[in-house]
Amino acid sequence: MRLTAFSRAFGVFMLIIAALWVGIATAQDTGVTAEAKEFANLRSGIGVETEVVGQIQIGTRYPVLARSQYYPWLMLGTPDGLQPLGWVFQDLVNVTGSLNAIPFSEAVIQAQLLPTSTLGGAGELPTSTLGSPLPTATLGAPSDATLPPTQTPTPSYNVYGMVNGEINIRYGPGADYSRVGVAQAGDRLEIVGYHSTLDWVQVAYPSAPNGVAWVSESLIDITGDVRSTRAISQTDFSAQPTLTPTEALNLQSGIGADGAPIPISPEFARLANGVWNKVLTAGFDPETNKFAGLYVRNLKTGEEFTFGNRIAFNGTSVNKVAILAGLFNVLDGMPDYLTAVDIGNTMICSSNVATNSLLARIGGGDMYVGAESVSSFLTQLGLKNTFLTAPYETPGRDLPAPTSPVRFPDTDVDQVRAEPNVTNQMTIDDMGHLLQALYECAYLESGALLEKFTTFTPQECRKILYVMSNNTVDAFAKAGTPAGTVVAHKHGWVDTTHGNAAIIFTPGGDYVMVIMMYQPVWLNFGESLPLAAEISREIYNDLNPDAPMDAIRDGYIPPTEDCNYTGSQLAEELVSPYFLETVRPES
Repeated sequence: MRLTAFSRAFGVFMLIIAALWVGIATAQDTGVTAEAKEFANLRSGIGVETEVVGQIQIGTRYPVLARSQYYPWLMLGTPDGLQPLGWVFQDLVNVTGSLNAIPFSEAVIQAQLLPTSTLGGAGELPTSTLGSPLPTATLGAPSDATLPPTQTPTPSYNVYGMVNGEINIRYGPGADYSRVGVAQAGDRLEIVGYHSTLDWVQVAYPSAPNGVAWVSESLIDITGDVRSTRAISQTDFSAQPTLTPTEALNLQSGIGADGAPIPISPEFARLANGVWNKVLTAGFDPETNKFAGLYVRNLKTGEEFTFGNRIAFNGTSVNKVAILAGLFNVLDGMPDYLTAVDIGNTMICSSNVATNSLLARIGGGDMYVGAESVSSFLTQLGLKNTFLTAPYETPGRDLPAPTSPVRFPDTDVDQVRAEPNVTNQMTIDDMGHLLQALYECAYLESGALLEKFTTFTPQECRKILYVMSNNTVDAFAKAGTPAGTVVAHKHGWVDTTHGNAAIIFTPGGDYVMVIMMYQPVWLNFGESLPLAAEISREIYNDLNPDAPMDAIRDGYIPPTEDCNYTGSQLAEELVSPYFLETVRPES
């Protein structure tokens, strides 16, 4: 194929592979080789989550340049120049020679894009057979740099399976094998083989270790003749690569007084991974349509972890925390008595009527203007993925039409997957950072609220958290702490989404926890409430190892039909200029 045709087929770039060597000074020909049993993906690093850089097939032996000290993965090189090609899962190749002679490495193969003009002139581009490399000469690159083995596609038999509903795609033909991916209803999978004794079919799946995976025949509608594809009788699929979730924990920390990031401790990292495993074990898996988002921050050390923070969830009543903060941003002094009653009814009774009354108070009589004001307040605080554009719906009451076109904020998160309300959305890290700002304002007399707004005082921040600590819902995060623990929190739920945003005050340290859980159509409280409580208990025990909780409490959610804060002590305290109440227990 001529260079011009190559350029038309692949654009103006070509893939050149370079290597970052770790622990290997120079590749040596040890005489050890590996040949694909059938075909296998080559990857940039160790693990199936790393990038596919090529594919090899049976018929060509490749020198083994390195092996992982910790995982069954081998780095293969070009047959002639001993240049690194990529990593392969060991079970997919036949090895000739002793691997004991192979040095250890955890090197990463990096894909580098170079203009095709760096190739040494026009003419014939060498072709490749059975995955052998394509030599190239480049300017600014070693003369023996090579392209990865040719991506030879899995044979096509024109047989397909249409997925009926969300299904797991597995490494081997059985439910006990590790999942390599998930397919959704309407996805079409190309079938390339069938098991001769089991009702499972093999499908083309590029992200799998060897480019293929398995699904049960009962989960798909098949078009074409399965028996025209390859018959597979292999029964030993016991060796499997270590498979990891596609979405990893995001571990990070705050900035210390010296301006440097606070290091993440091994203990906090273990806590994060333990919590992550609890979420997966409970069936809230980010690769399925039932998943969760979680934000946790140790308020003493500044360490935090989060996952699901790139997903917009329905703001439910959890977003009323933002409304309360937005209200205090526009208040001039203490709230009047009627506003104080609405605050209690909003944050504790979760009344949407009272909530809309607060939005009207914020917007000078216009609930839509109030919602926009809350969103603007959050944006100024740096929380750009959480917003309100309309009042809350109230049964039996029609909302007024907006007096001007509703403007929807721009966000950079997924606004589809969790089916969020178009007018009421939040992300778990935005809400977590808002709670952190309220805490710092109230008890440290510092932080973003005091830095960016002249309208806030520490006393006002303490009032907000005091109201939230009076929440009578003894469930979610609160049920994961001992009875009597002070928890300033807001709950919220709709059919598909349950959530809780909380600051938990404990003898061993205070922490922020925001969790949102989603399942299409209907999410069962029997699954969501225990998970939130278990996560909170895990964090509580980590901070209080001398007095751990053995199990979560049952907790309860009180009825709200007769909930009303008219005439309450809470309302009286909110209007008092002498309010000195502190939520935070004295140490």
